[in-house]
Amino acid sequence: MILQAEQAGLQANDRIIEIDGENIEGLSVNEAVLKIRGEKGTTVRLTIERDGSSELLDVPVERDTIPIETVRTETFEQDGQTIGMLEITSFSEDTAINFKDQLNQLEQDGIDALIIDVRGNPGGYLNAVEHIGDELIPDEKAIVQTEDREGTRSGYTSKLKEAKDYPIIGLIDERSASASEILAAALKESGGYDLVGNTTFGKGTVQQTVDLGDGSDLKLTMMRWLTPDGNSINQEGVTPTVEENQPDYFFSTAVSVEDDPITFDSLGEQVKNAQLILKGLEYDPGREDGYFDQQTVEAVKSFQEDAGLDATGDIDQETATALQERIVEEIRNSDNDVQLQKAIELAIEQSK
Repeated sequence: MILQAEQAGLQANDRIIEIDGENIEGLSVNEAVLKIRGEKGTTVRLTIERDGSSELLDVPVERDTIPIETVRTETFEQDGQTIGMLEITSFSEDTAINFKDQLNQLEQDGIDALIIDVRGNPGGYLNAVEHIGDELIPDEKAIVQTEDREGTRSGYTSKLKEAKDYPIIGLIDERSASASEILAAALKESGGYDLVGNTTFGKGTVQQTVDLGDGSDLKLTMMRWLTPDGNSINQEGVTPTVEENQPDYFFSTAVSVEDDPITFDSLGEQVKNAQLILKGLEYDPGREDGYFDQQTVEAVKSFQEDAGLDATGDIDQETATALQERIVEEIRNSDNDVQLQKAIELAIEQSK
């Protein structure tokens, strides 16, 4: 079963340390996946390590079946303009075909501008990026270069002869990696298009996986890829032309409640998570340092009253679940997506 990771509060680059309390050190990826999989509707508890957090986080995740789609379409009507958006979640075998089909549909619908969203995209097949670049990068310019260990370079150039008659804006963040960075760099350097968001992850190497036959794999770095201008982004990333940060609550983690509720005078990472969520929901806790003071109690009470829960000021499992459901709603609301709104603003300006 595929997990509803986002709903549970998991983030890209989280490292799983334990599954249902069992340390997974020494397990292969396949062995770990088998422990996570299970019947739809059941729950697995993942203990994760996260950059920036001093404590391990316990995250309960409900198993579910989710259809895998790597290209998603959305449109926005604003100021008399129709802005199309294609979100690419990863680059699989069928991604380029689906991208082309959905782009053609948007163009038939008469979009005035296009946004390409590769935020959180961990990468995938290089040829998928090249074929998508064929649809976006004009004047038969370079999409990507590769350089082998001897320094020999080769490249792939776009097959598109003329630029689109509408502006294109890219969306990137620190979780955009590998193949998504190739596309972002091509949009920026060969297309001359704006990128909105944060500097990308910085994975500029091409690796080949060798199956060793005992359940383990060996990854060999065969070459590095370079941007159309010949720049290496390894450990550097692709920088946006317009830096824009998301609200802090976009990076909040689900509050984990063990046997007893979290109460006044408590201290720790779970309190800090709750304070970040409360602030994002405009229930001001007064602080975000992980100490459960009286103002945090009052913020919890206000939330509980509005949510139809017993206003105890304590965070029990019911309150923790309600907090997570509400903050996910806020994160999924495109009006709260600061980076997306900036991209729409630029798209409208450039389409006039």
